[in-house]
Amino acid sequence: MYFILLSSYFIFASSSTVSSSCLLQGQFHLNGIHKAGDVILGGLFTIQYFSAFSDLSFTSEPEEPTCHGFDYLGFRQAQTMAFAIDEINRNSTLLPNVTLGYTVYDNCVKLAVGFRAGLSLVSGQEEQFIMDETCTGNPPVIGIVGDSTSTSSIAISTVLGLYRVPMVSYFATCSCLSDRKRFPSFFRTIPSDAFQVRAMIQILKHFGWTWAGLLVSNDDYGLHVAQSFQADLVQSGAGCLAYFEVLPWGSNPTELRRIVDKMKTSTARVVIVFAYESYLIHLMKEVVKQNVTGLQWMASEAWTASAVLQAPHLMPYLGGTLGIAIRRGEIPGLRDFLLRLHPDSNDNTSGNNIVKQFWEHTFQCSFAPHTTGWVDANGTLCTGKEDLGNVETAFLDVSDLRSEYNVYKAVYALAYALHDMLQCVPGRGPFSGNSCANFQRLKPWQLIYYLEKVHFTTSFGDQVSFDENGNALPIYDVMNWLWLPDGSTKVQTVGVVKKLASNDEKLTLNEDKIFWNFESNQPPRSVCSESCPPGTRMARKKGEPVCCFDCIPCSEGKISNET
Repeated sequence: MYFILLSSYFIFASSSTVSSSCLLQGQFHLNGIHKAGDVILGGLFTIQYFSAFSDLSFTSEPEEPTCHGFDYLGFRQAQTMAFAIDEINRNSTLLPNVTLGYTVYDNCVKLAVGFRAGLSLVSGQEEQFIMDETCTGNPPVIGIVGDSTSTSSIAISTVLGLYRVPMVSYFATCSCLSDRKRFPSFFRTIPSDAFQVRAMIQILKHFGWTWAGLLVSNDDYGLHVAQSFQADLVQSGAGCLAYFEVLPWGSNPTELRRIVDKMKTSTARVVIVFAYESYLIHLMKEVVKQNVTGLQWMASEAWTASAVLQAPHLMPYLGGTLGIAIRRGEIPGLRDFLLRLHPDSNDNTSGNNIVKQFWEHTFQCSFAPHTTGWVDANGTLCTGKEDLGNVETAFLDVSDLRSEYNVYKAVYALAYALHDMLQCVPGRGPFSGNSCANFQRLKPWQLIYYLEKVHFTTSFGDQVSFDENGNALPIYDVMNWLWLPDGSTKVQTVGVVKKLASNDEKLTLNEDKIFWNFESNQPPRSVCSESCPPGTRMARKKGEPVCCFDCIPCSEGKISNET
């Protein structure tokens, strides 16, 4: 296997064993799940989502950041990776005689945590490495599935790209990641924002919405997409922005009040939001407070499927939302695999930490009382004998697999690339002297060669391959939030947008299915100025966008018979 020493990971030689070993100066304490194998794949997922960092006065050694909460979607994504690897290991034709293993870490939605995890995956977590031919200790990974955000993927891939370690993200969409010079080892099974932006503009053009507001998150994802959206909107001539605002991270009442005030007073009835759900949660508190209704929301893929935002009290505002969603897929056997999950079922007990956290959140119990009086206060102890089949949990809902389907495709892409690598015939290989990769000493850059050429079809019938920039074939579902009479919400598919061989985007909508959250049950009008009637002409308003104009009578001797 290969071995990497990252200077940024604080590895130094022991003075007593300079020629024989290296010691880690510090070891990161990460939440993870592990399974042994001949070849190890890494994974980065959002399983916990609130993190607290210790005091950085440096009067004492800083403690590791702590993470709280539990994200069932992120945990299901991680378990989808485990399922895919288990399925591959049982496949007699794909990677025969090779057992895949995995090391999965929680990134806590924090760059600092995700970066620690990424470095740990490629360098290993052993306190001491013996520098001999056996290279003892857990082997580092040959490739990584992740990360979940663009910001983390940019940071991690910038470093791992130096060592040509392949990363296949299932959720990072920033178009900047298509830059092969900056990110030579980055791939993804989700379309880039460049395609998502064009898909949004297609929807605007379809309904004649030429006047809209744009809200983006204050991170790499939001800021890059804002630049792309504004440029593409001007180039397409599809409309103008009534306002453009960057949403603050966290609760910032003053800034949020200012943004919602602008939304409330604007004549634009369409608001487009490119942001993660955490930003929307704070924004919607202010929207509800000011009771801003009558808007048509358009959601980016980052929050189209957000269960948190589909709460009944938000539906008077968000009902009828149109959004772009990751392509839905089906993964036969996944639910049965999830049902077999148990806090004692992991091969490596160090991986039980996340599983136990899942168990505690699902059954509202605890394996270890948090306080001395916890049991006396009617707290329930976990026995490990609780039955997942007898509890209602979103974790087991596999009816709408989207990000999980991307994870599934990412694992299989790495597996097929590895399979093709191992099928190499000596003397006919692609490497120096027509050589092949050595299974005992696999190099990550060798896997990239095969990953760039991988092409396979999933059991759901979708083809998977990557273009010259590491992007998968782009396709999105168009979603609509249907507000049901009982107050609940159903997110329904009402169309699809995909890239054609001509590089154009094709939008197909089933308008009869779309729920509009207006009394007319019709799409709203959202224009700055209505078309001028016959006999008048447009006169640009000084200092305002081209979509805003006055209608003035035609000059004497001239007529206008078109709107």
